[in-house]
Amino acid sequence: MGKARAADSSYRFGDVEVDARRRRVVRAGQDVPLEPKACAVLLELLHQAGDVVTRDALLDAVWGHRHVTPAVLNRIIAILRRELGDDADHPRWIRTVHGIGYEFIGALEAPVEPLEPPLVSSPPRSQPVRRPWLAVSWALALLAAVAAVASWMLWPRARLPPVVDASAARNSVAVLPLANLSGNPEQRFLSDGLSDSLITTLSQFEGLKVIGRGSSFQFRDGREDARTIGARLGVGHLVEGSVQRAGDNLRIGIEVVRTGDGVTVWTQRFDRPYKDLFALQDEVALAVAGALQVRLLHRMPGAVETGRPASGNLEAYAAYLRGTDYMLDDPDKAIEPFALATRLDPDYAQAWSWLAFVRTQHARGTQSGEAARTAYAQARREIDTALRLQPDFGQAHAIRANLLAAADHDWNSALAEFRKALSQVSDTDPTHGAVSRLLATLGRIREATVERHKYIDGDPLAAFARGYLFELLACAGRLDEAEATLREMAGLDLSANTRDWFATQRSYLAILRGEAAASRREAETMAAGTWRDRAIALALQIGDERAAADAALQHLLDSQGEIRGGAYAIARVYALRGDADQVFEWLRRDRDRDGPGVHFVLFDSLLLRFRDDPRFAAYCKEAGLPPPEASEALSFDVIRTSLARR
Repeated sequence: MGKARAADSSYRFGDVEVDARRRRVVRAGQDVPLEPKACAVLLELLHQAGDVVTRDALLDAVWGHRHVTPAVLNRIIAILRRELGDDADHPRWIRTVHGIGYEFIGALEAPVEPLEPPLVSSPPRSQPVRRPWLAVSWALALLAAVAAVASWMLWPRARLPPVVDASAARNSVAVLPLANLSGNPEQRFLSDGLSDSLITTLSQFEGLKVIGRGSSFQFRDGREDARTIGARLGVGHLVEGSVQRAGDNLRIGIEVVRTGDGVTVWTQRFDRPYKDLFALQDEVALAVAGALQVRLLHRMPGAVETGRPASGNLEAYAAYLRGTDYMLDDPDKAIEPFALATRLDPDYAQAWSWLAFVRTQHARGTQSGEAARTAYAQARREIDTALRLQPDFGQAHAIRANLLAAADHDWNSALAEFRKALSQVSDTDPTHGAVSRLLATLGRIREATVERHKYIDGDPLAAFARGYLFELLACAGRLDEAEATLREMAGLDLSANTRDWFATQRSYLAILRGEAAASRREAETMAAGTWRDRAIALALQIGDERAAADAALQHLLDSQGEIRGGAYAIARVYALRGDADQVFEWLRRDRDRDGPGVHFVLFDSLLLRFRDDPRFAAYCKEAGLPPPEASEALSFDVIRTSLARR
C-alpha cells in the first residue's frame, strides 16, 4: 500500500481511477458523480492510504471542523462504499476502525497521469444527478424481499417520487432526527424532542412545506444520501445536526443540506447553558429559517405549540419529552411520564392533553366494561383541565374529539371539536388524518379523502396513512386508484403488522373485483393468526369451494365469536354470504361488546349491501350515526355491477 501523496496526485485501485486535481472519479470507464464532500473524504483517505484517519481529522480537513454530526460522516462513507463497490462487512477499500476512524486499505498502483477531461461534461453540481442504477438496485432489493410471497411478483414496482423542482427546493424542508451525542442512549428523548420542536416551529413560516416527524424520522441511521432522501420526501432541503448535553451545558450543531446536489449550504454551532434551552430552541429555528430565506406567517409559536410549559419548568419538560418519545413505540408507557409532568407542573396544558390522549388509546385498545369507563372518565378530567388552562390549543381540541368519538360515540360534538382544531393547525398536521377517520365513520367519503391527502402530503412515507386512503378509494368504487395506492404503499418500509394489514387490503381488493383465487392467495401470505383467518374466510365466500367456505366461517365462530372485534368480522363474512339476519345479529353483538363495527359500517361496502334493510337504519339511529342512505360509499353489489359494465 502506498503512503501519503501530493494533493494533485491521481490514483488507481481496482477498476477505479481518481483525478485529485480535477476532483473526478471514474469506475469501469464510467464517471462516478460524487457530491463534493464525498470526493473530499475519499481524497483524504487516499492521501493517507495505509494509515487510520480519525474522524476528527476528516472533519478538520473536509468541514473545517465546523460542527457536523457523526451521521453526516457515516452517510458520506456509505456513499463512497456504494459508489466504489465496497462492502462494510468485507471491505476491499475502506475499513472502519470502530471508535476511531477509517483507513484506505486497497492496493494503490503507481501514480498515473491525470485523467483527460470527459468528452461530455458532468452535470453541474447545482442540478440533480440522475442515477438509474439507484432505481435498479432498489427494484432488486424489493424483488428479493417479495420473492417469499408469490403473489407480489405480479405487482409493478412502486417508483420513488421525482426529485423536486427548483420552486419546491426553495420552499420545502425535512428535519432529520438530531443525533444524540451525549454518550447516553437514554438521552435520545431530548434530541428527538428538540427535532420535533424544530419541525413545529418551522411549520409557522410562510410558504415553507415541512415534512412531519413520521416520515423524516425514518432516516435516523444516515444510510441514504441527501439526494435520495430529498426525492423520497419531495423536499429541497434537509436540516440535520446533533445535540450534546454535558452537565449544565448544551451544544447543538445544525446544518442545512441542499438535496439537489448534497451540498451543505449553511452550518452553525450553538453553545448555551441548559437553563436557556427554550430561548436556544427559538434561536436555532430563526437561524435555520434565515438560511432557508423564509419569513414568519404571523409570530413565533409560543410555549403551547412547541410543547414547552409556560412556567419554564425544565424538569417537567424533560418528563413531557420522554412521554412523546414513548408514544411512537409503546404508547402505554407514555402514561407515567406525562402524569409526572403534570405533577411537576400542574398548569402544564400540553402534558394534560397528551396524558388524556394516551389514556384514551389505552382504554380503547385494551380495556372494556367498567375498566374502560373508568379510564375514559379520567381522560375527560384530564382534557378538560388542559382546555381550561389553554382554550386555544388546537391539539387539545383534536384529543377531545378523539375521546368523544371513542368513548361516547358523540360524532357531531367530535366533529365540532375537530373543526376547532383544524383552524389552529397547519395544512399537513396529523389532525387532518384523524378527522378523515371520523368523516369516513359518518359516510362522508369525499371530505374524508380530501383530509387524508392533506395528511399524506405532510407525512409521505406513512404506510398506514396510505392504507386508510386505500379504504376510502375502494369504498367509493375507485379500484384502479386504490390499487395504485397499494403499489405506493409497497414501496414504503412496512412493519410486520403493517405488512399483514397490507395483505388484507390486497385480498379485499381482489374480493371487490370478484377474483376469488387471488384474494385467497393474498390472504395466505399473512402470518398465522386472527387476521389471516378473517381474510381467508372472506376470500372463500366468493369462490366455488362451499365446504371450505362453511368450514372457515365455523372456525371464526368457534375461535373469534367471543373476542373483541370478532363479532364484526363474522358479520362481514355473513354479508358476503347474503345472510341479512346473521349480519344484524352479529352487528348487535358487536355493539353490545363496544366493538369496532360502529366506526366502519357506513364505509364498509360488504355491509352496505343491506343499506335498504330497516334494521340497518335502526342500527345507525341507535349508534347516533347518519342513516345508511346518506353514506357516499358504494355497496359491494354496486361496485361489482359497475365493473361488469366496463
